[in-house]
Amino acid sequence: MAAGTISRIRLENFMCHSSLHIELGEHVNFITGQNGSGKSAILTALCVAFGCRAKNTQRAASLKDFIKTGCSYASILVDINNHGEDAFKPEVFGNVIILERRITESSSSTVLKDQHGRKVAHRKDDLVEIIEHFNIDVENPCVIMSQDKSREFLHSGNDKDKFKVLTVIHSVLLQFFFKATLLQQVNDLLGSIRKNLNVVDSIVEELERSIMPVLKELDDIQDKIKNMEHIEEIAHEIENLKKKLAWAWVYDVDKKIGEQTEKLEKLRERIPACQERIDRNTAIIEEVRKEFIVKKENVRSFLEKTQEVRRMKEKMQHDIHEAVKLKMDLEKEHARGMQVLNKMNTRVRRLEVQVHEFQLKRMQQTQAEVFQVEDSIWELQQEINSANLCATRLSEEEKKLSEELQDIIKSISDIGKEIDEDGRRINHLKSQIEDLRRRQHDKLTAFGGDRVQSLYRSIERHHSRFKCPPIGPIGYHVQLASDCWSLAVDCALGRLLDAFIVSCHKDSLILRECAKEVKYHNLQIIIYDFAKPRLDIPNHLLPSTTHPTILSVIHSKNPTILNVLVDQGHTERQVLVQDYEVGKSVAFDKRIRNLKEVYTSDGCKMFCRGSVETILPPNRKWRAGRLCTSLGEKIIEIENETAEIKKINSERWDLKGKLVIDRDNINSKLRTLKRKREDEEQHLERKKVQLDDTKKISIANKHDTAVDTSELEAEMMQVKEDIGNKELVLEKINLKLTDALREENDKRASYKNFIGSAHAEMGSISDAEHELQLVEEKINDAQQDKAHYEGVMERKVLAPIKMAESELTDLQQLHQEYFEKASRICAEKEVEALGGVGGSTLEQLSDRINKLNQKFQQESRRYTETIDDLRALHDKKGRKILRKQQMYAGFRGKLNACQKALDLRWRKFQRNAGLLKRQLTWLFNEHLGKKGISGHINVDYKNEVLSVDLTMPQDASRDTVRDTRGLSGGERSFSTLCFTLALHGMTEAPFRAMDEFDVFMDAVSRKISLDTLVDFAVAQGSQWIFITPHDISMVKAGDRIKKQQMAAPRG
Repeated sequence: MAAGTISRIRLENFMCHSSLHIELGEHVNFITGQNGSGKSAILTALCVAFGCRAKNTQRAASLKDFIKTGCSYASILVDINNHGEDAFKPEVFGNVIILERRITESSSSTVLKDQHGRKVAHRKDDLVEIIEHFNIDVENPCVIMSQDKSREFLHSGNDKDKFKVLTVIHSVLLQFFFKATLLQQVNDLLGSIRKNLNVVDSIVEELERSIMPVLKELDDIQDKIKNMEHIEEIAHEIENLKKKLAWAWVYDVDKKIGEQTEKLEKLRERIPACQERIDRNTAIIEEVRKEFIVKKENVRSFLEKTQEVRRMKEKMQHDIHEAVKLKMDLEKEHARGMQVLNKMNTRVRRLEVQVHEFQLKRMQQTQAEVFQVEDSIWELQQEINSANLCATRLSEEEKKLSEELQDIIKSISDIGKEIDEDGRRINHLKSQIEDLRRRQHDKLTAFGGDRVQSLYRSIERHHSRFKCPPIGPIGYHVQLASDCWSLAVDCALGRLLDAFIVSCHKDSLILRECAKEVKYHNLQIIIYDFAKPRLDIPNHLLPSTTHPTILSVIHSKNPTILNVLVDQGHTERQVLVQDYEVGKSVAFDKRIRNLKEVYTSDGCKMFCRGSVETILPPNRKWRAGRLCTSLGEKIIEIENETAEIKKINSERWDLKGKLVIDRDNINSKLRTLKRKREDEEQHLERKKVQLDDTKKISIANKHDTAVDTSELEAEMMQVKEDIGNKELVLEKINLKLTDALREENDKRASYKNFIGSAHAEMGSISDAEHELQLVEEKINDAQQDKAHYEGVMERKVLAPIKMAESELTDLQQLHQEYFEKASRICAEKEVEALGGVGGSTLEQLSDRINKLNQKFQQESRRYTETIDDLRALHDKKGRKILRKQQMYAGFRGKLNACQKALDLRWRKFQRNAGLLKRQLTWLFNEHLGKKGISGHINVDYKNEVLSVDLTMPQDASRDTVRDTRGLSGGERSFSTLCFTLALHGMTEAPFRAMDEFDVFMDAVSRKISLDTLVDFAVAQGSQWIFITPHDISMVKAGDRIKKQQMAAPRG
């Protein structure tokens, strides 16, 4: 079958059909049936399937009206043959294209399927593409002529009706002739194009006139530009100088980078020398530190052996020191007394000389005046002496009270320090009590605190991830045979008691995640095979001693715990002893095999590594080991110690309170004495001033002839009295000094005897201490040298290097920044082409640019716009005008081309219209001639009139019939059928359909019409579908003719 023909139509719930299947032949198909059987519904379904609107079918207002009453949807399936050369996309659709149109109450859809029923496309554009490919126009009456179009066409006798049944494409029918030949569409299209071209021509002319003012403005701008060429030269020179300045900055930074690089290299050359000295001192420190450790151990050993001797020696030295200090104090006091006594004797001799001189002068004065002046001066002198003695006494009392106050303040400070120390001890003991009580309540907290409990909860949450549950902490699963070893075992095992044991590496990672989750950092995790039995240690691998090992005093229900303690803690080689002396004997004297370390019950650790013997003192803060079970006794012991300390502390508080009261009293006395002393000193000063005034008056009255010796005699008597008192004091000091010398000699003799007895031991320890001191001094010297060179390295080498590197980095960044800016301004080659920077400095270039800028601004003030702006404006407007001119020229060229093409097409249209009119007349006469009729068709395109002239064979007059209404019904139907066939001969379509084309013909005309149609259809070669309610038995049967009878309608 030819491509584009219909092979099958299937309808479901469409109009009057519930379900209809129609198979069509390749050539001529007759479908007959009674009225109401649904024949016309088939052509309506074809129109709807190929995209025709409901109104254009003249059978319904909307598509949903085609749905059969009582149904919710309607479906149309049309099978289109897709064979041969004209097939549409055969590789996609195959030999058959299935077109399905589905209609519902609210929507409709079109689906294109291949020959197997698979969906290929669903868009309307895909259906339009198929329709255009096969040239299927269901709205063309030459393709599908419905019964309404047939009825209207056969009844129309007016020329206008034949020419144009309808005037618009969306009307009920199209004009037959113009619809078939497309002449009307072409005519309308050419007229519309001509009208549009006229509109475009006027628009282009208006556009061309619109650019004339802009062209005039461009000429004005060009004139301004010519007048500003001088300013442009200045601007060009400024631009060149800016380019040079930009690269001058780059070259300046390059120079600085070179200088900074040289400086950095010189600084880096200092590093090896400083580092070599630091390394040398580090090596010396390490070497001397090893020697220091050895000598320190020796000194410690000597100190332990001679501790009692040292205490006695220190006590004797202290006693001798006190005696010497007392003797020296007495000697100093005696020397000071002798000095004062000598000064007093000298003063007496001088006073005697002065008295003698005064007495010689006194002889020249009157006796009464001398006595009067002497009495007055003597009285004032007595008052001054009395005030002086009182002030001196008050000063001494104030000094004694101040010394007493300082002693009290020192005592208060010492007691305060002791109270603070006791407070810290009490807090420490309280924290130990709280820790012991927590351990008494939950043993687990002794091995990691609250973190272990959180870790246990985390392990419980993730227990399903572990291959084997972890074991730990180890201390939680260990018991002691006796609490007396708790401190020793705790010192020996330490952090190992906090460790956890897992069976594999994966479990260790999971346990580490759990610890991280609860913030338990530095958790020790040991990987060990849980399946291993308890290790059996042979006797020859154990220490050969009667003292117990740690392994022998600990117990655990889990053999893995004991195995780990052996493998990781070496508990089988750690020996426990009761006291210090036994421990030293076991650790150092006997040299026991397989012995690693010795621990005393109080936590002291002893071990020997080669010739070095080491003793580590116990941790005094520990009162009970974590494995101790008798925590109640330890708590009571600590509480008793705390109570004793509190009692002593309370006594100290009382003593401190008394001392504070004494301090306040002494302060009050001091203030009182100070006020009295200041009053006496002021009184003394007033008397001295009065004495000076009296002497001056006496001298003035005697006209420098009389001299009063009473003051000198009084002073001489006072000095003599002081000499006597001082001699008595010196005699007492001499007695005390004699006793001090005797006591010092006795203590020195005792010390000498003691030193003689312990000289051997003390000599050795002194030598060792001296050597240790020398080694320590070497270490300090080496550390100081190392610190010095490290400081030199840091301050004078690394810091300057770091600063220089930072400055170099900044310069490099600055260089990069300047280089990028300069590169953006111009390439370096441009500056070289301009002669380079030369010897010009940055300042010179900047000054020259500034001067040119000033000149440029002065010249530019004459114009409101710069030359760059004018050129930019000129270029912008020029480009804009040029684009518009080019665009308008293009418009004009295209418009002329379109006008020429339109004229050419109009001439072709007129020629084709004449040819189509002739072709239509030839074909019309050909079909009319089968009945002996001849005719002619006249087409007036201008008035849109089509007229048919017929000449009937029985008409003797041979007059031409111009109005088809003057013909009989059969003749008119036959002539109309011939006109239709003529149009069919001028059009192409893969299939054609006609409904009720023979309703108004008589039997003879219908027989002729049927034969004519069948012959035309068979000869024409396309597929034809004829629908008629009449009998078609007179149609000759053939292999190209297929007849089908529709079922009668149900009553």
